[in-house]
Amino acid sequence: MDTRNPSAPPCAESRNTGKNHPRAGGLTHDNARHTTRFTVIGNHLAQHRELSLLAIGLGVHIQSLPKGARVDIKTLAVRFPEGAVRISAALRELEAHGYLRRTRERVPGGRIVTRTVSCNQPGHQDRRPSAADHAHDPATTPATPKKRTPRKPLPAVPRPGHPAPALLQAATDLLAGLRRHDPRLLLSACDTAHLAPGVAAWLERDVSATAVRQALTSDLPPEGVRRPAALLAHRLTAQLPPPPPFGPPTARPPAVRHPLQTCDGCDRAFRAPDPGNCRDCRR
Repeated sequence: MDTRNPSAPPCAESRNTGKNHPRAGGLTHDNARHTTRFTVIGNHLAQHRELSLLAIGLGVHIQSLPKGARVDIKTLAVRFPEGAVRISAALRELEAHGYLRRTRERVPGGRIVTRTVSCNQPGHQDRRPSAADHAHDPATTPATPKKRTPRKPLPAVPRPGHPAPALLQAATDLLAGLRRHDPRLLLSACDTAHLAPGVAAWLERDVSATAVRQALTSDLPPEGVRRPAALLAHRLTAQLPPPPPFGPPTARPPAVRHPLQTCDGCDRAFRAPDPGNCRDCRR
């Protein structure tokens, strides 16, 4: 009677050579069709290359909520364990990439409220047809794209006297590390390049990296920072310390401008520290 060896390896299944065969270890889907309580999410959000995982998840959650739901930082911090600081940073990411629009309005009674609009496809704006549109075929009428208001440029920052590559790299590294001290100070590559000369100007004045970091991260507004790069640009300019007492090593002393004197020999005016004769009369 045949007996089965429990320690013997099972026979390997023949590999399906069809085009739909998944790669070994790759992802497969076990999908069921949703008929109720589902939300359509674009892959441009779910697979966004620049948003953090927290921002993507928060964006998906907000798009799934009904109209009128509260999505302020306090409400979301109660709903999720990440906390107000990280949620605030994620909301700013979504706003920077067009998935949220937040405006502050004054309501009757003087109270100021924040209006939040969730955009499931940034750059697209549904346009309601006007009375004039009914005279045209909607199938041939192109949609009016949304005109985005240009963003206000960042304030200027100080410039170092000698922008050596090593100095600018140290400034860039300092700015890139600010988010580890406060997630609200997450900067884009463009903002970092704009701010780096300002940080380099501080470092050039013998200010330590720790002191620069403290000046940029201390006493941030408790309600959050709408535009971190603009705040940092202001601090770099307004709080710029004076140069060292003896100035940079390559600095030259200012030229001395002597007072005007009247020549004793020809009455011609000339500059000299003391009265006397001009150069021609001394010959």
